[in-house]
Amino acid sequence: MSYRAPVADLVQFMKLAAGLTLAGDAEADFDLDSAESVLLAAAKVAEEELAPLNRIGDTEGAHLNQSGVTTARGWPQAYERWRSGGWNGITAEPQYGGMGLSHLLNAGCFEMWNAANMAFALCPLLTIGAVELLQVHANAVLRAQFLPKLVSGEWTGTMNLTEPQAGSDLSGIRCRAVRHDDATYKIFGTKIFITYGEHDMTDNIVHLVLARLPDAPAGTRGISLFLVPKFLVRSDGSLGARNDVRCTGVEHKLGIHGSPTCSMVYGDDDGAVGYLIGEENRGLACMFAMMNNARLGVGLQGVAIAERAYQQAFDFAKSRRQGAAAGQPAGSVSPIIQHADVRRMILTMHALTQSARAICYLTAAALDRARQAPTEPQRQMAYARAGLLTPVAKAFSTDIANEVASLGIQVHGGMGFIEETGAAQYWRDGRIAAIYEGTNGIQAIDLVLRKLPMAGGEPMRNELAQMHGMLERLRAHPLPGCPMVPQRLGEACAALTKATDFMHAAIANAPDQALAGATPYLRLFAIVRGGTALAEMAMAAHSLAASGDLDPAHSRRIATARFFADNIATAATGLATSIIEGHESVTQDWAGLAG
Repeated sequence: MSYRAPVADLVQFMKLAAGLTLAGDAEADFDLDSAESVLLAAAKVAEEELAPLNRIGDTEGAHLNQSGVTTARGWPQAYERWRSGGWNGITAEPQYGGMGLSHLLNAGCFEMWNAANMAFALCPLLTIGAVELLQVHANAVLRAQFLPKLVSGEWTGTMNLTEPQAGSDLSGIRCRAVRHDDATYKIFGTKIFITYGEHDMTDNIVHLVLARLPDAPAGTRGISLFLVPKFLVRSDGSLGARNDVRCTGVEHKLGIHGSPTCSMVYGDDDGAVGYLIGEENRGLACMFAMMNNARLGVGLQGVAIAERAYQQAFDFAKSRRQGAAAGQPAGSVSPIIQHADVRRMILTMHALTQSARAICYLTAAALDRARQAPTEPQRQMAYARAGLLTPVAKAFSTDIANEVASLGIQVHGGMGFIEETGAAQYWRDGRIAAIYEGTNGIQAIDLVLRKLPMAGGEPMRNELAQMHGMLERLRAHPLPGCPMVPQRLGEACAALTKATDFMHAAIANAPDQALAGATPYLRLFAIVRGGTALAEMAMAAHSLAASGDLDPAHSRRIATARFFADNIATAATGLATSIIEGHESVTQDWAGLAG
């Protein structure tokens, strides 16, 4: 089935996230008309250029040969067309050839490109992260030399963290950096799981590599960050000699077959030339700029995979006929969408996707305000909100991608287990997203131990206050036909407040209890944040419909908010119970299970 970019939905979620009046005039510095035209152009790329290559990439994959890594048929040409459209530089600074536009607009574009072809979109995701990092942390010489080519997409970027013995725990990194007389460094070591570490779509690749100097402190405090190009760059910007870095293998993966995941070796001969980014032994702090950008990007991958799986399952359920639906004559054959359990699955897929989208776009808008707000206190508040929401956006969106893609297979029945339908590919492709850029368990730990208590807990208090304020407006202006939505969401918000109070106490006095409940706490937070956002969307839809706007999407948005409140938000009280009362079974009783 072909992909249909949901541009109208994206515009509504952007209005919500940007703080615009959903039912009318803009109130924030966000040009909605221009944004919609950009989204429509990006949608055309997604639907016409990238989606047709998705299956080709899955079946043909990427392969290592004597000349390097070859991507699937049609991919280099599609990349060149994508790059020529200027799409790589949406958020980059204009002085380096970028458009200087918002993270929120970029989020909408990247969601569509990932839905069309996640394996393809991984390449620019990492390049844009490299651009963000270099803009902030590289010196003027490196910025001038590398950023214009990266911003244009003529060169691509990678992130080299993982080693065979150092995955989530980067303190075990052994890749070595040796100081050289000309102020450069020589890099020696092996990196694994490097996305687009080698490919045939551009003539140079800029690797950002974590390595350790000989006199570095132990642990993560002794890690430095280096820029290591595939080809050295002359002073006039032309490409020089091949650097001492090569791909030694391409992983055989469960999914994203079109994306080459490479093993890289640095310094087989006299060492790969590298340039220090930031300060020695401060590399991990620099790399977090790229990692946080990538974490929101991965959250958007989750939304994208869920949207694609939902679209295909919905279309299949409308056309597939099996059995007689309730109330139909015996012996008749109904479209399976008429069966209640199939409707439940389809509605669950849609509601989870929409709630995750809301969280991701709220995060992107917070990143924009952190850069653009008029006062420093406002920028700091927005930065803190982005920090609070980022682990939720990454983890919840990728968790629900797995759930939605699995439900999509279930809707297809036996046909979903057959590769030709394509339903299985969404699950296979999306499965990695909960693992890379920090597993979702690590995101939950980050939320609970670092983000929840930051600034004395003020960012979380602000978030709760926003949600409670929305509930007050909902109670004052209830949605027609949705009598229980305020109560259900109110109960969920109360559960989150109670669990948050418990977490604050546990962090201070019993951190093991906080860690035991970290993952259910993240899920609880996401359910409440997503559910209240959908309710706000529904209120705007009702207002528009009442004013005479006949867009059928309004009733769908109200129905989605009601379904979420009645069928998904009800899990909140159970999650709070697990957080507050379930920690002993995790911290004390596991030994009996293990025995």
